[in-house]
Amino acid sequence: MDKSTDRIEYETMLLGRHRYLSAPRLHPDGGHLDRSAYIVLSRLELDGPMSIGQLSEAFRLDPSTLNRQTSAMMRAGLVERIPDPEGGIARKFRVTEEGEHRLRAERLQNIQGLEKVLEGWSEEDTAAFAGYLRRFNSDIERLEGRPWPRPAR
Repeated sequence: MDKSTDRIEYETMLLGRHRYLSAPRLHPDGGHLDRSAYIVLSRLELDGPMSIGQLSEAFRLDPSTLNRQTSAMMRAGLVERIPDPEGGIARKFRVTEEGEHRLRAERLQNIQGLEKVLEGWSEEDTAAFAGYLRRFNSDIERLEGRPWPRPAR
């Protein structure tokens, strides 16, 4: 391994295996958000209500997979089905108050975990790393033709 892309491939493989930041953690109610629920809720938070078709397009997943995921999320009280606010035929999924609460709690735990890992990093290093991650993800999204919305932070 002597090329930078070889090292990047290896390090992204390692990043995906670390459970410190992505392992389900118990909430006071005994539940947790699995990774798919966290990502779907994050997308709905940014884009607002979406239909199965829109979620399928956004995630490049089969509608049957999303039906299973959203059904589980509905049973957990994280999302609800509503009529299309724009008058379309398809019903859409919207984040519930419980879903918003659980998403915020999970995000806070993720941020606290990152803060522990990055504890010895300077603000400049942390900002540069964030910028490189955004650029990396944005380039993947550009190649796939599927940009992902970003929060206005």
